[in-house]
Amino acid sequence: MTESTHAAPADTDLTALLSSRIRDVADYPKPGIVFKDITPLLADPAAFSAMTGEFIRIGRELGATKVVGLEARGFILAAPVAVSGGFGFVPVRKAGKLPGEVYAVSYQLEYGEAVLEIHQDSFQPGDRVLIVDDVLATGGTAAAALQAIGECGAQTVGVAVLLELSFLPGRARLAKESPVLPVKSLLTV
Repeated sequence: MTESTHAAPADTDLTALLSSRIRDVADYPKPGIVFKDITPLLADPAAFSAMTGEFIRIGRELGATKVVGLEARGFILAAPVAVSGGFGFVPVRKAGKLPGEVYAVSYQLEYGEAVLEIHQDSFQPGDRVLIVDDVLATGGTAAAALQAIGECGAQTVGVAVLLELSFLPGRARLAKESPVLPVKSLLTV
């Protein structure tokens, strides 16, 4: 793809385009939850391209050399950013999904604990990493990814998400982990 296919519209146009392609699904996955379904956005080439272009712009602005995608929807968003933006792509996966030597990081969920893993050899000295994901909610997954990236010897230069749930403490949690880390949200609800 050429650079011009990823030119983002003006901020208000981008916000309107992306917002119009995210569907609210009531009571999913359980009663009382309003799930933000991004599949209509992914199915729309103009919206998907505009979102990808904005993530590329953020990565370049922050001097990223690699993009990390968080399992699972983060893979869908981060991979085209890496390919089209000229960055390397590194998956951060749930425990037991990666072969070879990994760093594992445990983190707290609302009701329990989870483990993320990353290949120990994912980065080269001097790599600058942009974490890309679909939603920033409580910040647990992104905070665990920050730790795993640090274990590998790379520097995280920012976190970029499609949607930030401002009524949850994700941004505050990331600020505790790294007070100067830029957190960029394309949409905030």
